[in-house]
Amino acid sequence: MSTSLDVERAVKDRYSQAAQARQESLCCPVSYDPKYLSIIPDEIKERDYGCGDPSAFVREGDVVLDLGSGGGKICYIAAQIVGAGGRVIGVDANDEMLLLANKYRYSIGELIGYQNVEFRKGRIQDLRLDLTQVDQYLAENPIASSTDLARFEAHCTNLREQCPLVGDESVNVVLSNCVLNLVRPEDKEQLFAEMFRVVRRGGRVAISDIVSDEDVPEELRRDSELWSGCISGAYREDAFLNAFDRAGFYGMEIVKRDEQPWRTVQGIEFRSVTVVAYKGKQGACWERKQAVVYRGPWRKVVDDDGHVLERGKRIAVCDKTFQIYSGEPYAEDIFPVGPLEEVSLEEAVAFDCQRSTLRHPRETKGVDYDATDLAGTAYCEPGADCC
Repeated sequence: MSTSLDVERAVKDRYSQAAQARQESLCCPVSYDPKYLSIIPDEIKERDYGCGDPSAFVREGDVVLDLGSGGGKICYIAAQIVGAGGRVIGVDANDEMLLLANKYRYSIGELIGYQNVEFRKGRIQDLRLDLTQVDQYLAENPIASSTDLARFEAHCTNLREQCPLVGDESVNVVLSNCVLNLVRPEDKEQLFAEMFRVVRRGGRVAISDIVSDEDVPEELRRDSELWSGCISGAYREDAFLNAFDRAGFYGMEIVKRDEQPWRTVQGIEFRSVTVVAYKGKQGACWERKQAVVYRGPWRKVVDDDGHVLERGKRIAVCDKTFQIYSGEPYAEDIFPVGPLEEVSLEEAVAFDCQRSTLRHPRETKGVDYDATDLAGTAYCEPGADCC
């Protein structure tokens, strides 16, 4: 396989066949919550090709985007989780898979009691371009000259700007199940940038994919069967996490990692992982006299913004970091220490990133704080023997 265009052709051909008949070599064993599977037709379940269950990280009311949605299995699971107040969007570029996914859309909606799923045609590395509109344009305006080509490219640019397939910061969570490795190498950086673009501040991504424990050599990358089979395009495991970091996400966590490899080729192990990452560390830093205490068990840890948290010590943080630590994935490991008297955002000054990392208790209580309370204020459960 000598050109990057062959990557897309190999993937398209393989998954067009997979939409017609099940291909066992394309999927890993995955356990899904059976309560969500009963309404999904066997035709969809039999032609589902995944390596994890990112739908486990969907919440009620979410707007969900599933990249490489295929026959729609994850979308229909997510539809039941988000409920009538949520919405699910599946994006795929394969016509046969989209046909299968749409085949049962209304009947599944009738079973769950609401219609909250839609499927859109697009490439997951270019979520601005609506390929259905592209197809319509080409049907009416076939390209026969360089002038036609220039006109077509201008039309695509206009579509991206005026009618994006998925808008900026329009979804709460992006899911993907064993699809990112199918994207050609030169498009993968853009793919992560697109995921970051469409997620709302405070949102997250949950991505299941195949990763390798070593770099994949060039001879394997030239094998079309291994490319379309989720092998040749696999990220090295640490590089996969780094890609989220470069895109601007924070709090990357491997929430599932198969102990045994799914495939081993030339001594290189390929296994399934699921990674969750969050959006929201960008923005101004304001001083509001807040601190956090890391509970352990490590002596010290470093977050994705370079903050060093030492176990048991009051670490001074800006308001943005304080709010981030109050949510996923940090909250269980952090004790928040707010000021005795709240500092409003209107009163806040810029946080001094050069200051000492430690926050003296008097900064949060106030230098003139001299209260005495010998009675104690700890809460005691009714009927309990408290001192």
